[in-house]
Amino acid sequence: MALPAPQGRRSSTFTRLLRHGFTDPSAAGELLHTPELAAVSDDSVLLEALGATADPDLALRGLARLVEAQGEADAQQTLLSTVVAAKPLRDRLLGVLGASEALADHLVRHPHDWQSLVTYESVDLHPTTPEFELALAEGIWGEQGATRPRADALRTAYRRALLGIAARDVCGTTDVAEAAAELADLATATIRAALEISYEEAPGDAAVSRLAVIGMGKCGGRELNYVSDVDVIFVAEAKEGVDEAEALRAATRLAARMMRLCSDNTAEGTIWPVDANLRPEGRNGPLVRTLSSHLAYYQRWAKTWEFQALLKARPMAGDLQLGQEYLDALAPMVWEVAERENFVADVRQMRRRVVENIPAAQVERELKLGPGGLRDVEFAVQLLQLVHGRSDAALRSATTLDALAALAAGGYVGRQDAAALDAAYRFLRTLEHRIQLFRMRRTHLMPEDEGDLRRLARSLGLRTEPVDTLRKEWRWHAREVRRLHEKLFYRPLLDAVATLETGEIRLSARAAGHRLEALGYADPVAALRHLEALASGVTRKAAIQRTLLPVLLSWFADSADPDAGLLNFRKVSDALGKTPWYLRLLRDEGAAAENLARVLSAGRLAPDLLLRAPEAVALLGATDGLKARSRAALEQEVLAAVGRADGAEAAVAAARGVRRRELFRTAAADVIGAYGTEYSPAHTDHGRSVDQVGTAVSDLNAATLAGALRAAVRDRWGDTLPTRFAVIGMGRFGGRELSYGSDADVLFVHEPREGADEQEAAKAAHAVANEMRRLLELPSSDPPLPIDADLRPEGRSGPLVRTLASYAAYYRRWSLVWESQALLRAEPVAGDADLGQRFIELIDPLRYPAEGLGDEAVREIRKLKARMEAERLPRGADPTTHAKLGRGGLSDVEWTVQLLQMQHGWEIPGLRTTRTREALAAAHAAELITTEDAETLDEAWVLAARVRNAVMLVRARPGDTFPADGRELAAVARYLGYEEGHVGELLDDYRRVTRRARAVVEERFYGG
Repeated sequence: MALPAPQGRRSSTFTRLLRHGFTDPSAAGELLHTPELAAVSDDSVLLEALGATADPDLALRGLARLVEAQGEADAQQTLLSTVVAAKPLRDRLLGVLGASEALADHLVRHPHDWQSLVTYESVDLHPTTPEFELALAEGIWGEQGATRPRADALRTAYRRALLGIAARDVCGTTDVAEAAAELADLATATIRAALEISYEEAPGDAAVSRLAVIGMGKCGGRELNYVSDVDVIFVAEAKEGVDEAEALRAATRLAARMMRLCSDNTAEGTIWPVDANLRPEGRNGPLVRTLSSHLAYYQRWAKTWEFQALLKARPMAGDLQLGQEYLDALAPMVWEVAERENFVADVRQMRRRVVENIPAAQVERELKLGPGGLRDVEFAVQLLQLVHGRSDAALRSATTLDALAALAAGGYVGRQDAAALDAAYRFLRTLEHRIQLFRMRRTHLMPEDEGDLRRLARSLGLRTEPVDTLRKEWRWHAREVRRLHEKLFYRPLLDAVATLETGEIRLSARAAGHRLEALGYADPVAALRHLEALASGVTRKAAIQRTLLPVLLSWFADSADPDAGLLNFRKVSDALGKTPWYLRLLRDEGAAAENLARVLSAGRLAPDLLLRAPEAVALLGATDGLKARSRAALEQEVLAAVGRADGAEAAVAAARGVRRRELFRTAAADVIGAYGTEYSPAHTDHGRSVDQVGTAVSDLNAATLAGALRAAVRDRWGDTLPTRFAVIGMGRFGGRELSYGSDADVLFVHEPREGADEQEAAKAAHAVANEMRRLLELPSSDPPLPIDADLRPEGRSGPLVRTLASYAAYYRRWSLVWESQALLRAEPVAGDADLGQRFIELIDPLRYPAEGLGDEAVREIRKLKARMEAERLPRGADPTTHAKLGRGGLSDVEWTVQLLQMQHGWEIPGLRTTRTREALAAAHAAELITTEDAETLDEAWVLAARVRNAVMLVRARPGDTFPADGRELAAVARYLGYEEGHVGELLDDYRRVTRRARAVVEERFYGG
């Protein structure tokens, strides 16, 4: 809302203040006409200088407070006249007052400290550690601090030195990198002063030990923030003739005292926390160790991130010779870490931690940890240092921007990319500095208040629509960082295999191989061949693939098998590269490219299906392209394809082609949906995904059987078979719970048409059944659909097809309890619908017997299950990890649920379902099983079913046990939501979940 202009003599002042950027000119006018400032209220030079600050209102208030704090009129006049007369001081003082409320508070508490800004006119404008040490010493032991407690004197002297850094920063005398280096040098001088005070207070401890302080993190890299923890590591040695244990105790006391001197809150506030948690064993380890103890830890126990942290280590205070010995001893280990066996897994885990633990409400405001934030830049640079610094000493800088420049100079990063990343990093660090400077608080969040944003924008020189301009620039730089973070690792790999940028230094083949190894590629030589084939040349195809490959390689690298992802992409591109829509799809549809990368690197099944018909890649970019289709829609398409084909074999080949494409659709949707989810026992999405896969595959197989049936009948009998014919799904097929590798368990039933010869009808039915089996298993590039009819009466010894009356006679006279149990999951899937329904009516009394099962039948089921456990588990299989027959696996849960169905299905309609999870939910709703037991069984069933699906997706062949191959096991774990390096947790979780389920089975199925 516009402010009303006051009337009278101050109206001109009001207008001038508005023009100079004041947001509250009325209050500013009142301040200017107070007795303290009246003498300069109309000074145009002062108003111009105030208007040039980040926040003119804040600067004027700070100046008024500072003038008032001078006390005597002469002191006030000296301050004002100096401010008006001396431009360098005026710019520095007002610049600080307009940017930092906290430093204004310091100046009010110490009203003569403004004079410290005058002294910088005649001395070095860029002080380093020795100059800061002299200034701190004067403030602590000189005239200014001689009568004050050492901690208070240290804080006051620190803030006085900080004034100079802030003044040079906000006035543009130093850039952000120089300001960060000065802050680190001031921190170094402060640590040294605090250590000197500790020596002074405990001379006995100082006499027996050599203590070195190693700077780490931003302080070690000389790129410190205004408000940040100062990370350190302590190393100590005993002086000659002193017991080592005694010397360590003394050094620990000195280190702890020094930390308290900096971190404790006194009348003068605090400086910053000294954080020693980067030491071996973190906060659980001893605060101080000897050099040999450090070496022993890093040689045996240290993780990759701990070596990454050592990139920024530098001797900082105390015994600098000992500090250098520490650095010399550990540096070789840092540059060998990329050769460690678990380096790739550790790096991936570190990458995921970049945005970890950020509250959801703050992600979009995070300058440091959010996507496109400072940590993205720092991590990218540090990883490239670890990979290439082992053979190139020029890259071993502790400072991010210096290391980035060295990477560009060495050809490891494109010069344009490095320049863009440098600019973005400087912008983000400047934002971070100015945000912290205002109240001297540790924060990395962009403010939300409009006034704070305006001050921040003006501090960066943005004066036209400052808030909107700031937001746009920030978002642009964040997007640029994210883009370059993904590109940084991969674009130079393309430069190594194809001449792309004239004048650029190309990454050597050896360096490219190192980088690919560090990103998880097991065969870098083959990977480089694929890249060369994809990226070389001047064709439109090569140009588009060069654009796509950096981000595709990133997605491949985040999978369990990057090599397979890249190889499969080359195969698909070779098959479709000349198809205009393919490259356009990947270039213009971001989701399509990412989906393709995920699918190609997640296992063998989906890529195998895709490579047999690469045009199915279009599904990855289409709206609802991965949405499962209904059985009716699938059957309609299959029957139409069969109708257009000449001959039964061609017809079923067409049906199998539809099945292949739809299997790819289901597998791709499953992989993409699973990617990035974390395993959680209570995660309902996991059960939903299993149900969706089971339904999709079952419906697809039912449609395929319908097509095979139509083809088999049409080839010999035209449109009408002399007998009605139905296919009944059994087992997982009837339960619509099929996995990718399941056979189709079925029963065949027929009924001669009126007037037809029964023998001819039976011959026709047998011929159709056998022809269906033959057609669906013909050698082909499409996956077969084996038909298993062994659950029929009398098993393999009985006739393949029976009439409905024959089934009725058999079940009435000979049926065993296990056959009644098998019929629990019978459901018509193809053929004559009326005949299929009459079959269901026939078997309902068997599977849901009136009044439930008798005791003898229950004992028979239990004995049968016990015998199956003893005999059917494959030799050598681990019963704790076999998904189907093992402890707490699919069979355990299904038999427990099926027993409840046979006991209570006659009276509880909800139990009359072929689906295991639906029946379990109905049993729980009817209070036949407790909530805890039902959840335990459901969790185990879902997990075991997901394991079987994962094994098939990864290996392209069915399996009930976890793969023995490490990379395949890692891919299974990735599908199940486990990060790299957490396979052990997967196996532990599986055993825990199924062990609990087995306990429920023991009680509920076996009766305790």
